[in-house]
This record gives sequence, structure tokens and C-alpha cells, in this order.
Amino acid sequence: MKIGVYICHCGINIAATVDIEKVTTFARTLPHVAMARNYQYMCSDPGQDLIKQDIKNLNLDRVVVAACSPRMHEPTYRNACRSVGLNPYFFEMANIREQCSWVHPEKQEGTKKAMELIASAVAKVSLHEPLEENEVAVTPSVLVIGGGIAGIQASLDIAQSGFEVYLVEKSPTIGGHLAQLDRTFPNLDETSSTLSPKVKEVANHPLIHLLTNSEVIEVEGYVGNFKVKIKHDPRYVDPEKCNCCKKCEEVCPVKVPSEFNMELGKRSVIYLPSPDAVPFSYIVDSKNCLFLQKGECGKCKEVCPEGAVRFEEVGMEFQVDIGTIIVATGYDVFDPTLKPEYGYGRYKNVITALEFERILSSSGPTQGKILVDGKEPQNIVFIQCVGSRDKNVGNEYCSRVCCMFTAKQAHLLKDRLPEAKVTICYIDIRAFGKGCEQFYEQVQKKGIYYRKGIPSEIYQKSGKLIIKADDELLGEPYEEEADLVVLATGLTQRKDADPIRSLLKLSQGPDRFYLEAHPKLRPLDTATDGIFLAGTCQGPKDISDTIAQAHGTASRATIPLFAGRVRIEPITSVVDVTYCAGCGICEQVCEYRALKMDPYRKVMTVNEALCKGCGACNAACPSGAISLKHFKTEQIIAQIRELS
Repeated sequence: MKIGVYICHCGINIAATVDIEKVTTFARTLPHVAMARNYQYMCSDPGQDLIKQDIKNLNLDRVVVAACSPRMHEPTYRNACRSVGLNPYFFEMANIREQCSWVHPEKQEGTKKAMELIASAVAKVSLHEPLEENEVAVTPSVLVIGGGIAGIQASLDIAQSGFEVYLVEKSPTIGGHLAQLDRTFPNLDETSSTLSPKVKEVANHPLIHLLTNSEVIEVEGYVGNFKVKIKHDPRYVDPEKCNCCKKCEEVCPVKVPSEFNMELGKRSVIYLPSPDAVPFSYIVDSKNCLFLQKGECGKCKEVCPEGAVRFEEVGMEFQVDIGTIIVATGYDVFDPTLKPEYGYGRYKNVITALEFERILSSSGPTQGKILVDGKEPQNIVFIQCVGSRDKNVGNEYCSRVCCMFTAKQAHLLKDRLPEAKVTICYIDIRAFGKGCEQFYEQVQKKGIYYRKGIPSEIYQKSGKLIIKADDELLGEPYEEEADLVVLATGLTQRKDADPIRSLLKLSQGPDRFYLEAHPKLRPLDTATDGIFLAGTCQGPKDISDTIAQAHGTASRATIPLFAGRVRIEPITSVVDVTYCAGCGICEQVCEYRALKMDPYRKVMTVNEALCKGCGACNAACPSGAISLKHFKTEQIIAQIRELS
């Protein structure tokens, strides 16, 4: 056996607190080590070439790299070994950066620990066994969950690549929050110019199966071979027959708050979900419909000239075979009632930015007229960072879009009410996007006041809103009257995010958004192979970044489809049937449904395509019948001996 040990300086990340030369000399003394080298950046092409040349010239059959976390570059070094004919699982990585140099400021301690970690890795790799990666065929179709702009763009890219797409949207129409906006920053383009062409293309594309009023209720299988069950709720209106003549809406006796208009106006129980809805068809709100709830009314069906209303329609469930999955479920707006000091819900002239967006829109409840109690407001205050950068509500992150959408709304407001006084209260202005800094300067030049400092309280006095705050630049408190207050509410994870997270085994970050596999190296992937993230379900971002991420996610999701086959990670559990008692404990703890009881032999079996090698079953097995390839008991014990 010949082992090569390679130690990385990682610039000064490791070399600053680890004596690299001393560690290299020590590594040469370890059993079976035939070569020990160090290099500035082992992950670079020259660093990898050193490993490849030594494998070929010195006939090395095991490799250890002491560098950063395996999460960063283990695949890189495995590929280097594979490229010169060495089984990639004859490789082991010792983390002497995150677990050593970064946590030991004293060089003597860091050097000693690096030696121990390398000795431990050498002991383990000497017991490694060759593992072979299996391949499975891929179903050439993609499931996209969420019909906002991210899901729409990803669906279009995939369909244009020649693959089938199932676009599942919980709401009656696609478009998401973008459909509610009047204009977009920084160019003040009409939202319809961005969204309308795309939704129409989705509706007409032969490879896109648009499933609105639907949700995913079950997911089984693995990358390339997912089996997805979808529940489709009835619309009670035939989209093929409905011509949106409005006759049904006019005779409907029940009016309820309009979700599209943020409950600022009313809609009928049979209604068009949005002015540019896709499908462009009415739908019946079954929860509030008198006919569906009590068997009364039915006027809409009587007056429909096309016979499009179908109260006899029922929902259904069906299964589709899927190769890869994209999650694009979007965001919720922060609930401002969690900041009671601002009086949202108590004072009708304290509204959210999204509500103000509907007021600005010509398709909104006031047809674009800005009115408070029937009058145009003369003093309007915008408050930034409501629900963002706030430890008190558990949202320490920046929502990234609030500074600019407030600037946009203030700009539009000043255009329509040039005599009005417009004030923006802020912590910091973050105008980081392309053209945003210039737009921010343009807004200031329109006579809009920026006051540094977030208000502490809003109260009402003599029918007027009073904003109480400290001006941080002047260093003095102030109170200001306002006719209208607009809260720049931040972006949060959806309240209904847990079912999808549970179905797809997704992780959440501390901000509660879905967590990517790696923020730099795999920003679009999840920990589950074949499942990818797009848009604001992964974190706050603006429209251009959302679309850019959707393009990238579509590319990642189609790679296995173009290849036709995918490799399955061989580090999986294996059952020794001579010891298995068939107790089923391992099956209960498996998060990936990879373990199933053989009904005839009454022993556990492992689906290697589903197994992720987490080791939960190995730890839970009372009879020691399950072991984990590449992390067998004897390999772990060999490591421990070197560290004890």
C-alpha cells in the first residue's frame, strides 16, 4: 500500500497558524505513506496535477489531502483521482482549516492538531475499500412547484430545451406577487410588459402542463425517477368555454374581500383572479359559494350564455413520473401586526407597501387614485425595514428590495401628487442593483425627504397620525403629522412552507428560507439530489436576480435529462442479513424512505438510489446488522485510535 499525503497552505488561512513544513515532515513518518508534499493551493489545477502525477509515477493507491472542509472540495479531489484511474473512494480529506487553523490562534496548538487529524485520515484511508457508482435512467420531465416569475421562467427554459414541464400552482392563476405590482424599479417599467408575454407563452407552450388550483401532496423516488402525486381542486368553471363576459359576476349576491387587491376591495364569489389571469377564466370560490355550501342560489349558472359554470365538477388526484424538481414557491410579506407600535390594523391609513402598490395600479380598487377618506393625502411617510433587520421579530436579514421599492413608490406618488410632502424614514439605503444608485439620486432630486432613523411609535391625535422618531443625523427627536403611512414590509418564508419542506426533505436556514446545498459551490442545489431552488423561496431577492436564478436552476435541472442517466452516490447503508432481526427500527428513523422490509425473508433491504448515507439507521440498529460503506466501524475506530 502506498499513500500520498498533500497539505494545503490555503493562502494564509492554514499557513498562518499551522507550521506546514513541520506537518509535512511528520506525515512522511506515518505508516504506508510513500509521498508527502505541500502546496499553496491544492485545489488549483497545478495542485491537482501534483496528485495526478504522483499517482501515475509512484503508483499511489491511496490519497489524503489536508485542506478545507470536505464539503468544499472533496468532489474536486475525487475527480482528480478518477481521471488517472484510481478509485475515487481511495481518497480521504483531513479538515485542517475550519476544524483546526481557524479555531486555534496559537501556532503550536494548530500544528499539533493538524498532525493528529492527518494521522487519523491516513489510518482511515488505509482501510478504505473500492466503491463503484451505479447509474440509473432519467425520466425526461421536470416538476416546477410555484407559478411566480421564477417558476414561469424556469418552465419556459426547460420547455424550450425540449423537455416536458409540469408547472403546479396552488392559486387559480400564475404570476405570483409580480402580477400585483404596478411598475418595477429602477426603470419604472410597467409590470405587464415583463409578465404578460411570459404567462401567455406558458399557457400556449405544448410541452408545459399548466396545473393551477393544484398542489403536490406526495413525492417518492429519487433523482431521475420521482413519482409525484398531485391534487387538483375543481374550478367549477370550464376554462375552454368561459369568455369572461362578466354576467355571472354581476348577478352573484355574495361579495368578499379581494385577495388580489390585498383585501382593499370586494370581489364576487365567482370571479376573475386577476386582470391578466392565466388561464383567462372565472373561478368559483367554493368556501363562500351559497350553492356549493347550502344548495341555494345558482344564479351564475343560469345566466352563463356559454354553459361554462359546472357545479358538478369534482377534484382529482393523479400521479406523474418526474426526472428532476424545481421549488419556486416564493415568499410572504411580513405581517406588520407583529410590530404593534405602528398601529397597522388599528389605523386605516397605515398600510403596507403591497397594499399601496394595488392603490397605485390602474387595475386596483381605486383605479390608480390615491385617496384617504376620499381626499388626496398631503403628507405621506414611508417607513423602511418593517420586519427586516429586526431581532425583535426574529428577522435579522435584509430583505434587499425594500429600499428600492419604497423609492419607486415615492417617485410615482410625487408624480401624481406633486404638492404632497413625501418623507422616507430609513436605517441605511441599500441601492446595490444595476442602475439603482442612480435611481435613488433621481428620487432625492424630486424633493422627497430622507430622514435617518426608524420611528419608534405611531399614534393618532385629532384624527391625524403622529410619527414619533429620532433624527439620527441631527441628533434630536421629532414628531411629524401624516395623512398616510406606508410600511415597507420585508420578505419572509411562506407560512405554508412546511408541507413542501417535509415532502422534499428540504433544509431551512436560520432565516427560515429553504437552504441551498452550498452558498458558493452549489447555490441552486438542495441536499437532496435532483431537487433545486429558484427565486425567493431560497432567500430575498429582486425580480432580475430571481429571473437570473430561474435561468440557472433550469440549466441545473436539465443536465441529468440531457445526459439520460445519473450517477448514484455509493456511500450507502448495507444490511448483513445474518444479523438482521427484522425489528424495523431503522426503517422508522430513515428520513429518505430508503429502507423497506422484505415481506418474505423478514429482513431489511436498502434502496441505494434513495439512501443518502446519513448513518441514522447504522446508529439505531440494536443488532449491529447495518453498516455504512466508507464509514465502517473499523475505519472509524482506526481514526479514533490516532486521536486518543
